[in-house]
Amino acid sequence: MIISTATPLSDFAKEFEFEDIRPYYDDEIKLVATKLITDPVFMQLINYLWPSMTFEDVKQKLAKVNSSQDFQLEFMHGAIRKVLELSATELSSSGFEHLDKTKSYLFVANHRDILLDAAILQVLLVEHGFQTSEISFGSNLKEKGFINEFVKLNRMFTVLRDGSSKELYEISRKLSAYVRHTLVDKKVSLWIAQRNGRTKDGCDITQNGLLKMLNISGKKTFSENFQQLNIVPLTISYEYEPCDYLKTQETYLANLNTKYVKSPGEDLNSIITGIKQFKGKIHLTVGKPIEKKDLVAIDVFENDNDKIKAFAAMLDKLIYSNYKTNPVNFIAADILEKSYKRADKYNSEEKQSFINYIEESLKKIKGEREQVKQLFLKIYATPVLNKGI
Repeated sequence: MIISTATPLSDFAKEFEFEDIRPYYDDEIKLVATKLITDPVFMQLINYLWPSMTFEDVKQKLAKVNSSQDFQLEFMHGAIRKVLELSATELSSSGFEHLDKTKSYLFVANHRDILLDAAILQVLLVEHGFQTSEISFGSNLKEKGFINEFVKLNRMFTVLRDGSSKELYEISRKLSAYVRHTLVDKKVSLWIAQRNGRTKDGCDITQNGLLKMLNISGKKTFSENFQQLNIVPLTISYEYEPCDYLKTQETYLANLNTKYVKSPGEDLNSIITGIKQFKGKIHLTVGKPIEKKDLVAIDVFENDNDKIKAFAAMLDKLIYSNYKTNPVNFIAADILEKSYKRADKYNSEEKQSFINYIEESLKKIKGEREQVKQLFLKIYATPVLNKGI
């Protein structure tokens, strides 16, 4: 399906202009793609990922690009597969049989890595015969020039993060309308994180504010509004957490200062670290689409706030249950609790290897050693504790 400027708007979207948040339409892609060949940052990226690819090779590939999906297939699919080849031992998945190729879905996902969570979904969607999705991308991560072009080429839409209370409400209204417009009018799926920012402590929790935002654009009952969005819970599991030591450092400093202020370039450093750091086994679980009966059961609550809380709890439980645990998770839980009750889930070699990994990681983190170690262990232990194992 070609997404163009001519895509009609439903009533809930007609009052909004989406120019500042939308990705490129397919009928804009050709012009943007042809300009990439002159961008030194793009060519540096190509040289890093495909050192054998010549200027002419790149030019020929760009000539084939007439849509966002074309760009993803010609460049991004191979790039992400290359990243995984260099930094992971395995990528597996389950649950794609729950999806219908004729439908569009809102993938509500746990968030562990800035770039790879959504990128891995795109790779697996293509390899299972689906169209790629649009991807939410925080405005705090956008930059001028190549990064901005690159984001919009890759079907990323912007989630604006700054403003007064009144401005943020209007931002939420527009974002909600855009999500519904993309699913209903454009018939394109979307990936959106269950919370602002990555999980730093291993606990995947759906923010009530996300669900409130999604509900704003609905004009019917609570259950009908969410049924229209066709929500699918998505769980990504990394054996070795991307940026684990950086997340631990941030959590430690946030606990000391109550409010953590990022330094310039910190997000970019997290993106690069997440790409390069060893991740071991990676698994993506596609949950079953939320059904009408599940949503109708929530309608019994008297007010929307209670309905939102109940729906968030439902999503959390589904995401927790679909997390694929590894020996490192059980080892961390036992060390944290000073127990051996999960010792049947790992062997002595695996335990010693992870203990060595912990020790090496702690050397990169500044702070009181025992506190830092506890925070680091929680990242790995929490998925096990949330499952009640």
